[in-house]
Amino acid sequence: MKTQTWFLIGFITARAALGQAADRPKIETYLTPQTAGPDFLIQGEFNGAKDQGPEKNLGAQVIALGKGAFRVVFLPGGLPGSGWDAKTRIEIEGKTEGEKIVFNSAEGEATITETTLAGQHAKLGKFELQKVTRKSATLGAKPPVRAIILFDGSNADEFVNGHVDDRKLLESGPRSKRLFTNFALHAEFLLPFKPEGRGQDRANSGVYLQDRYEIQVLDSFGLKGLNNECGAIYGKTAPSVNMCFPPLQWQTYDANFQAAQFDGDGKKIKNAVVTLRHNGVIVLDRLEISGPTGGGKPEGPVGGAIQLQGHGNPVFYRNIWIVPKD
Repeated sequence: MKTQTWFLIGFITARAALGQAADRPKIETYLTPQTAGPDFLIQGEFNGAKDQGPEKNLGAQVIALGKGAFRVVFLPGGLPGSGWDAKTRIEIEGKTEGEKIVFNSAEGEATITETTLAGQHAKLGKFELQKVTRKSATLGAKPPVRAIILFDGSNADEFVNGHVDDRKLLESGPRSKRLFTNFALHAEFLLPFKPEGRGQDRANSGVYLQDRYEIQVLDSFGLKGLNNECGAIYGKTAPSVNMCFPPLQWQTYDANFQAAQFDGDGKKIKNAVVTLRHNGVIVLDRLEISGPTGGGKPEGPVGGAIQLQGHGNPVFYRNIWIVPKD
């Protein structure tokens, strides 16, 4: 009787969960700028000057939150990796008003179009910023002579469960057939535009080194850069600066990896070490990784695969190559 009762409770709970999922509104996910709608045209990075304080340069990141809602993050000194001190953030919320977006707070206000962000703020003074589109310094990097080409758009033969779409992009989810120990890895990735997504539901994927250590891939544009956001060793170490570009803009990871070392008895004597450049900027500098991240395979003396984690979001990859250093 007790078993039947618990079975009935579990059945009812499962049915309720399915009902809640069915009632939950669909979160739209856009894969191209042409289909992304008007909010996408506003979102992005802005750079320019302000008239208050010793530092005149000012950067801003405008994040679409869905249904005409936005957040602007002001960054005194400039954009991440280009002048910002990686500390001071001033955030205000905004919404669509006619053909413009207006941001208001108790300390200031701003108006934005597709090309200009202008206004005033108690801590910034008056400012006028222009929209910019940055590109990684390593975007389109050519593989050196000794490189192994994991993916160049022609096929997915180097991966298990590799799928290529009609744009010749590799869908997230596969892992390499070959195993690697010490190496330099280059990979380029594209995040979908999912304005109503939040947290880990916003374009989630990951690049697993040796199938053990996850470098998080996530739409973290404009966020604080925590240890579960883009450029982090997932759950362990946050990037020194959040270099995530807006979604639907190609980004790069360049990782130099040295495997953990083991003695003759199989005991680990040295942690794995990684240096990571995100969009050309070092965000992890000779970082020791104490052990596998969530979902990673146990450490050992044998090399491991490169996994491009599938996590229910359409994240795409291209131009993936690796230089073994054994």
